[in-house]
Amino acid sequence: MPMSNVYDQLKMLGIELPAASAPATAYMMSAQTDKIVFLSGHIAKKNGKVWAGKLGDVLDIEQGRKAARSVAIDLIATLHSHIGDLNRIKHIVKVTSLVNSTPDFTEQHLVANGASELFVSVFGEKGKHARSAFGVAQIPLGSCIEIELIAEIE
Repeated sequence: MPMSNVYDQLKMLGIELPAASAPATAYMMSAQTDKIVFLSGHIAKKNGKVWAGKLGDVLDIEQGRKAARSVAIDLIATLHSHIGDLNRIKHIVKVTSLVNSTPDFTEQHLVANGASELFVSVFGEKGKHARSAFGVAQIPLGSCIEIELIAEIE
């Protein structure tokens, strides 16, 4: 079914967008060329602090999915801050998920689903995207997941 208003969908899902994150150092949280918006990697936060931990060690898949979903909300907040109106999203093009995981953990794709499923819930067909999910040895500040996003706007 077509979605007429992204903000109504967020409200229906019980999501209130936080303030957009500020960069930690010498980079921008978002950059745009023509109608393509690139969002820098966002790390997971829980109760205002870094959601630290390693999948396959102290965190399980369901915790990782929740962390990925929280990152997706932060990415949507950054998109809103950058473009001013989320209804201008034409397509979530690409999502890249870096999962802080043990060498034997192989379920990064299931963790990343926490973000992917939220993008589809919020943006409908426009939220379906190409995706990569990688296991990595460490993420800044020990975060359990970092996700970056590329979107096309109208």
